[in-house]
Amino acid sequence: MTTLPRFSIYAAFLAAAGLPIYIHAPKFYVDEYGLSLTAIGGALLLLRLLDVVQDPVLGRLAGRLRDRKTQFALLAAGTLSAGMVGLFAIPAPINPILWMGLCLILLFTSFSFLNILFYAQGISTAAAMGQGGHTRLAGWRETGALLGVSIATIAPFAMERANLPPYAGFAALFIGLAIIASALMAPVWRDRSLPASGDFLHLFKDKEVTRLLTIAFFNAAPVAVTSTLFLFFVEYRLEAPSLAGPFLLAFFVSAGAAAPVWAKLAVKFGETPTLASGMSLSILAFAGAIALGAGDTTAFLIVCLASGAALGADMTLLPSMFAARVKSIDGNGGDAFGLWNFFSKLTLAIAAATVLPLLNLFGFVPGEAMTNEGLWALTLLYAGVPCGLKMIALTLLMLRPQPEAMTC
Repeated sequence: MTTLPRFSIYAAFLAAAGLPIYIHAPKFYVDEYGLSLTAIGGALLLLRLLDVVQDPVLGRLAGRLRDRKTQFALLAAGTLSAGMVGLFAIPAPINPILWMGLCLILLFTSFSFLNILFYAQGISTAAAMGQGGHTRLAGWRETGALLGVSIATIAPFAMERANLPPYAGFAALFIGLAIIASALMAPVWRDRSLPASGDFLHLFKDKEVTRLLTIAFFNAAPVAVTSTLFLFFVEYRLEAPSLAGPFLLAFFVSAGAAAPVWAKLAVKFGETPTLASGMSLSILAFAGAIALGAGDTTAFLIVCLASGAALGADMTLLPSMFAARVKSIDGNGGDAFGLWNFFSKLTLAIAAATVLPLLNLFGFVPGEAMTNEGLWALTLLYAGVPCGLKMIALTLLMLRPQPEAMTC
């Protein structure tokens, strides 16, 4: 197997432990243990504060491994799998919120390390591919990531329909994917070209790196918000809980199908105008979701397809632009993606820590009778807030100086 498919499959493995956690975990712990949305949101934010310290440290570690990358990657993959099993497959032996927190510490820490190592490895691999290498690798990598997210997102629904334990089955499926991905990636880890670690703070001296990180934060925030609220929106606003799985499948399949198309368009027309087109499509999709109500399932399917296609641009082009800039200023891959990884995850934590308590504040309590205020709060948080955040990201992108005008 050539290198690019290996990156794609490993990206699928990592992605299965990222965004789907924010889709499944809140509803699972609400339904299974009766935890409040405020408690879950607060716990997720507190755990993400750990990343403020650990992500830069993990980035430095990733940059120093050289010939020990294979062993550390295997150890982290095993820890990640253990966290997933504990989170979804083992009944909480202690207070559920504490058990969730312990499992998520294992999961988040190992996920952070592997994500940093993986994206840093991609910098040196893409550089060896010559012109356009970053975009081509990003296309394969992010397509695989979207495939992994798709599988992880719909797996519990599919297993429930097959009369299998949905979340325990998901954990078992994840272990299988971890084994396959780790075996395929082993030859790539043997590449010793990953640069030695340096001080990550120097990256902030480059204005373009800071701009891209800021754009990435506001650009990822809408998906973080909608992912956190998706299952609640489908069940209580659309009143179609049985269609949650098909809707998610449509969203991620659309994103996966669109990702290589966006990559090709970026090569032809440039990354900035192509990314701006994807952001504009996303804004239209979010705006369309505001007017939806009970039974509007066909219209919501269109929203899922359009927003999914837009996500393909986000996940393909921004990482490529960031990787190319880091390489051009001789930045360290491990340190750089320690920061990138932190900014990406911070959006998910802030989304969970803000929108879930806000829902409670406006009277939205899962399992109880819904008030009009609670349902409108759900709608505005699910669709209105992401629309505004995406507009900020688009504005920042369009105000960004053109590459030829930039200096290191």
